[in-house]
Amino acid sequence: MRILFLGDVMGRAGRQAISENLGRLRTEWKLDFIVVNGENASNGMGLSGAHAKGLLEAGADCITLGDHAFDQKDMLQFIESEPRILRPLNFSKSAPGKGARLFDAGRGRKILVMQALGQVFMKRAFDDPFSAVDAALRTYPMGGQAQAILVDMHCEATSEKMAMGHFCDGRASLVVGTHTHVPTGDAQILPGGTGLLSDAGMCGDYNSVIGMDKAEPMRRFITGMPKARFTPALGEATLSGVFVETDDRTGKATNIRMIRQGGRLEQAAP
Repeated sequence: MRILFLGDVMGRAGRQAISENLGRLRTEWKLDFIVVNGENASNGMGLSGAHAKGLLEAGADCITLGDHAFDQKDMLQFIESEPRILRPLNFSKSAPGKGARLFDAGRGRKILVMQALGQVFMKRAFDDPFSAVDAALRTYPMGGQAQAILVDMHCEATSEKMAMGHFCDGRASLVVGTHTHVPTGDAQILPGGTGLLSDAGMCGDYNSVIGMDKAEPMRRFITGMPKARFTPALGEATLSGVFVETDDRTGKATNIRMIRQGGRLEQAAP
């Protein structure tokens, strides 16, 4: 299976890059399944129903969210009617939507996609992500109902993301980190066959401070005083993420590569 995962979509620039390029990438790279993290797609804070529709129409097969999952209040209702959107597994048990779902990837194959929120340096305590992921993996063992399994680990600490990768080694096809908007250079296949990238980066304008227009973040760092709200940068976005190929029989990763398309960080295609 040929899978593309794209990191946090940041505001209008990120949405535009998705809408202009995702269809082309699916064709050129012969992709079977595309997952996009969309939790910052609506003005940098959450995802609205209208913007979710835009990402899905552009070619995303699944959208994951994160700690800003319900910053846009209409997502509380929209997620119940749209099964292709996932919120974190270890969110409040009363939260709407699902944190893991089995999707059709074509030619009789299924892919399990899930997301968990980390605990280290996060603003509020969430339930243990490791036990939540473990329960989902036990329900859908790789190579059984699921020909591939993707885990989006949404958190601050790269150590926690790497730990989740090793925890899932041999039980998931890909563990990929999101949330920090800064891509890491550690794409690898672990000994048990799980692909790992500590952070996918963002789909946004890198002439910025993690996707936000530079002026206000820099003012706050330099003076310690806020003057205005953060607003997403609007320059050309880079699509950042990871491409992985898996063995349909075992679900293990056979090839992994970081993706940087367009903008300031572009690199060659896989």
